[in-house]
Amino acid sequence: MKKQLVTALTGFIMLSGAASTAFAATNPFEDVPADHWAYDAVAQLAAVVARAMAKGGGNKALLDKLAAEFADELNQLGVRVATLEKKVDNVKFTGTVRYRYITERGMDEGFPLRTAVQYLTLRLEPSMQINKHWTGHARIDYNSDMDSAANTNSNTRIAPDPAAAVTAGNGLPGLRVERIWVQGDYDNLQILLGKLPYTSNIDGGMVFDDNVSGGQVTFGNKLKMTLTGGRSKWFDGAQINADYDPQPGAAGALPEFTYSGTGNYFSAELYNDRADKWTWGLGFHHWNNGAALSQEISTASVNIWDLGLGYKFDKNLSLHGAYAWTTSPQGEAADPATATGPGHGVQPIAASAKRAWSIELDYKKANPAAKGSWGAFLAYRHLGAFAVVVPTYDAIGYSEKGVEVGVDYVFAKNIMGTVKYFFGKQLDDEYSAEAEASQLSKYRLFTELNFFF
Repeated sequence: MKKQLVTALTGFIMLSGAASTAFAATNPFEDVPADHWAYDAVAQLAAVVARAMAKGGGNKALLDKLAAEFADELNQLGVRVATLEKKVDNVKFTGTVRYRYITERGMDEGFPLRTAVQYLTLRLEPSMQINKHWTGHARIDYNSDMDSAANTNSNTRIAPDPAAAVTAGNGLPGLRVERIWVQGDYDNLQILLGKLPYTSNIDGGMVFDDNVSGGQVTFGNKLKMTLTGGRSKWFDGAQINADYDPQPGAAGALPEFTYSGTGNYFSAELYNDRADKWTWGLGFHHWNNGAALSQEISTASVNIWDLGLGYKFDKNLSLHGAYAWTTSPQGEAADPATATGPGHGVQPIAASAKRAWSIELDYKKANPAAKGSWGAFLAYRHLGAFAVVVPTYDAIGYSEKGVEVGVDYVFAKNIMGTVKYFFGKQLDDEYSAEAEASQLSKYRLFTELNFFF
């Protein structure tokens, strides 16, 4: 009976298009050898029957007859197809192609400061299903400098200050695996292990938005606690000799943004559900590295406390505030070659460097999948150098204060543009009457265009 059906239907199947060879690896049709001229047609016929049965279309009597005749073969094919689909679906890729342009102007030590940097980024973010509860994740970044048309090969990232990124060689990273971690999701419990992303929850990233090589656990339902610990590569306030030198190479000039290494990081946050109308939270952050901090603040570590509070007026309008402070910094040791007199060994840390706060008004939110959607924000921020670790903001940098405003707009599905502007002043991390009276003006424009896939 099988051979009669095959003979009758082979010609019809071959007229429908190129026959598939995907089934040649194994042979479920015992009376049709894999090298037979009709084998591919039979295989495609089985697939057609399977699809027709699934859709419930066609001549029911014929389908029933074919299904009964090829029951074993269809079952085998079904198992193989289902297994293949499961493996394909097990790994998913998302990502972004992004263009950024950042420009800054102002005055520094009496010299005009005008800088600009632009670059392209390709970001791939694969995710893998391990089992019911565990998934694997990664982020791979590759940057290309638009000004030099050269691919980058630096091991460090672009700094918040474009001038620092360009002049110090501490700029765009080359190809690297930025993150790689596994994640376990259970009822009211989440576990992350590896080089993982962490954004401080209660302040929207004001204190910390970077990678941590270690682990994190979040537990609770309406009331949550997140504990994060490991190694942190970056502490903006620990960038030794971070003042801009308008005459690099001159006698006595110091290198800009010299960095002294990775530190130990730990944080604990207690907060309510971020979907609530009122949101609140309390956090603690500890960063330790004596080599990186001792020259700046005469101590090996910094302890930062922060508070967060937010309110959603409706689905479009919300207000969020955060405040952070530290009592750890003591002062910077003076140059022993020039310092004289009793008590000359420590220069006090400015009070403004020990505090950070942000208040932000948000209206709507852009959805990359919805053409024409948009969102905007208006904020005032004060980011003391030692009260934040790595702040999340794009236009304002650490050790600065002022107004930041921005807008996102979706030009087409998965194509979104962003413009942010900061105008304010540069803060000084060391106290002096002169520094407090002559804070330098800063203006920065941040733009980017994202293509999501």
